[in-house]
Amino acid sequence: MNNKYELGAFILRLVTGLTFLLHGLSKFQGGIENTVGFFSSVGIPGFLAYIVAIIELAGGALMILGLGTRVIGLLFAIVMLGAIFTVKLSAGFMGTDGGAGYEFDVALLAMSVYLGLSGSRMLSLDGLFRSKGQE
Repeated sequence: MNNKYELGAFILRLVTGLTFLLHGLSKFQGGIENTVGFFSSVGIPGFLAYIVAIIELAGGALMILGLGTRVIGLLFAIVMLGAIFTVKLSAGFMGTDGGAGYEFDVALLAMSVYLGLSGSRMLSLDGLFRSKGQE
C-alpha cells in the first residue's frame, strides 16, 4: 500500500463524509417536512427525502469513521445521480442567473465513486477491524 495514495483517499473520505453529514443535518434542522415538500414539488416522492437525509447524515458519520466506506460511497453516488438528473441538470453545469449548477454535485459524485471503488483504509474502523482479524 502506497502511503501517499492512502493519505489522498483519507482526505477525500473526511471531506466527503463531512460534506454529506452537514447536508443531512441541515435537512433535519431545517425541518425535514420542508425537504419532503421540496422533493414533492419537483416530482420526487416525498418519502425519499427521509431516505436521502438519513443516508447523508448517518452515511457521512460512517464515512468519517471509515466504516463501510465502499458501500456508503456507492449510496452517496446514487444520491448525487438522483440530484443531478432530477433537479440540477436543467440549470447547466455552472448554473444560470445566480443559481447553482451541478458542478459541485459532479465533484461529490466523483469523490463518492472513487471511495466506493477504492475505499480508504487509513485511520478507518474498517482497517482496524481488518487488522485485528488478520493477526
